[in-house]
Amino acid sequence: MRRLGRFVVLAAGLLAAASGVGGQGAKPYTTWTAYGGGAHSSQYSALNQINKSNVSQLQVVWTFPVTGTVIFNPLVVDGVVYLQASGNTLAAVDAASGKEIWRRQMQGPIGARGMNYWESPDRSDRRLLFLAGGYLTAINAETGDAIAGFGDNGRVDLRIALHRQAAQPLHTGNPGRIFENTMIVSLPAQGASYDATPADVQAYDVRTGRIQWVFHSIPHPGEFGYDTWPPEAYKKSGGVHNWSEFTIDEQRGIAFIGFGSPRFDFYGGDRPGTNLFGNSLVALDARTGKRIWHYQLVHHDLWDYDLPQAPKLLTIRQNRRNIDVVAQATKQGFLFVFERETGRPIWPIEERPVPQSDVPGEHASPTQPFPTRPAPFARQTFAEKDINPYLPAAEREALVQRLKFLRNDGLFTPPSFEGSISMPGHNGGANFATSASDPTRGEMYVVAKALPTVDRLTLPGQGGRGGRAGPIVTPEQKAQLTAQARELLTTGGPVRLESPYEFMNQNSRNMSAAGPPWSEMIAYDLNTGEIRWRIPTGTVLAPPELEIPPNTGSHFPRSGPLVTAGGLVFFATGSDRRFRAYDRDNGHEVWSMELLVASEGMPATYEIRGRQFIVVPVAAGAGMFAARFGGEGSAGGGRGGVGGPPGQYIALALKQ
Repeated sequence: MRRLGRFVVLAAGLLAAASGVGGQGAKPYTTWTAYGGGAHSSQYSALNQINKSNVSQLQVVWTFPVTGTVIFNPLVVDGVVYLQASGNTLAAVDAASGKEIWRRQMQGPIGARGMNYWESPDRSDRRLLFLAGGYLTAINAETGDAIAGFGDNGRVDLRIALHRQAAQPLHTGNPGRIFENTMIVSLPAQGASYDATPADVQAYDVRTGRIQWVFHSIPHPGEFGYDTWPPEAYKKSGGVHNWSEFTIDEQRGIAFIGFGSPRFDFYGGDRPGTNLFGNSLVALDARTGKRIWHYQLVHHDLWDYDLPQAPKLLTIRQNRRNIDVVAQATKQGFLFVFERETGRPIWPIEERPVPQSDVPGEHASPTQPFPTRPAPFARQTFAEKDINPYLPAAEREALVQRLKFLRNDGLFTPPSFEGSISMPGHNGGANFATSASDPTRGEMYVVAKALPTVDRLTLPGQGGRGGRAGPIVTPEQKAQLTAQARELLTTGGPVRLESPYEFMNQNSRNMSAAGPPWSEMIAYDLNTGEIRWRIPTGTVLAPPELEIPPNTGSHFPRSGPLVTAGGLVFFATGSDRRFRAYDRDNGHEVWSMELLVASEGMPATYEIRGRQFIVVPVAAGAGMFAARFGGEGSAGGGRGGVGGPPGQYIALALKQ
């Protein structure tokens, strides 16, 4: 059921960020002072010096070496690029030359995806704020030295306001966001078990480190949504974390936060109810943390269908009027679009019946939300006709036989004892950073992947490690497991089942069980809700005897697109190690370059002394599922990884 909270209509024209850094000032979308380009998370730049007519003239201007895999999105302020040089080291480099200015090692690993910049109104106090080893950390942007007056000598333990004890530091890759003088941080769930910690959203004063407000993602007594859980859930349940990123409408002072699934991800027998704010897009007052509105996009999640990326802010035009909207891409391949201030869906969202669970103790939701428009961007079914034709014949036949024993009722097939097909699997669909928007044209670009999973439940102590293929479960074995589970329920349940889920790429070629395209980019016109174009993103480097044609889509990309006013969409693919530029009007590839190793994360772009640069993170070992083709664990078809080329940031600009 749709749950739309009370809303507050906020007047346009509220004060922007006090420092003016997070806002875009007189030249909207021309800076890159925050993750994804700004608090708007658009991954868009109004810079247009690099365009369709001259992109072929791009050349490498400088490189900066890094250690290990890096997906960090650099920040650029006053001619300085701030980036991650290794797992626990930050560096500042000259934006024009790449020359190192300073380097500082932090206490613990740095949040993998990015950091934040803040300055006082008179610019005498300039800070970088980020997560390191479970601590919110503040350093001087000019020197890299700790800010002694922030927290305890420059650090704040994120466990400080947690209502439940957490044994380990709360480390997360989510960079958080700064609004005015407030640093907003989303806590991690700290593990995927039933005993994971709650993942509240916390806000801190950027000057002192003092806590300002807390939003409970699992509601406490008296809070909205408390009745969607068992009464003691806030004391015992965990998860519901914004592990990806979130977005702030600085003009209105609204933070749009997409939450993840409750723990345990694949079984909810111990958490009957719709489980707010799990899998919900929530609009919070960024100054107070109060809920303005919310919309739950998956009820009582059983598929790990987190909201995997930052919502996008756009302005669309309908019926001769402009509408400011927020758009959320999901792992299940849907794109939901809402009016920003009220949460009103731009197009109807239908509650449709979905397959029900036969697992003892489970309480699957009878319906799930389906947007009537736009059309889905990802494939949502997997059957025998969809099996990858480039797998060896014996492996294809084994898949055919296995499908006969798996439950396969389409989207939202619940996990089962015999194993259930989930398509898209919980890697997406969409994942972190894999969409970008042009907020000025009402357009959105989403990268989709095709990788089914098998979600199989087992009794406690009988499970395997997630990600590995399990044995076929016969009907007789399923009946035995069901009887055992019912017996446990009568003796003190609910049962805490386990799930040795399987990504369906466990084969000799490390390829998706589904056929191509393995990844696509889809361009939406959100003024109409129509798909403008869709293209495969890249190809797979494979031995010639496999006869895999080009343009089948790269395997499992984890990079993000960059859209520019030069009419281009830039995107890096992993399994063929290329950085490409596409014509945003039709999706045609207009330029590409080979990278030494695969790329993850997203590019950044900026202008220095009248010259536009694009910085791309590339790193040895990048790629969650690298196409091996005989090279176990190697990245991008046999290059990179241990012993391969080193990781680096590459800065590109037009020839002078």
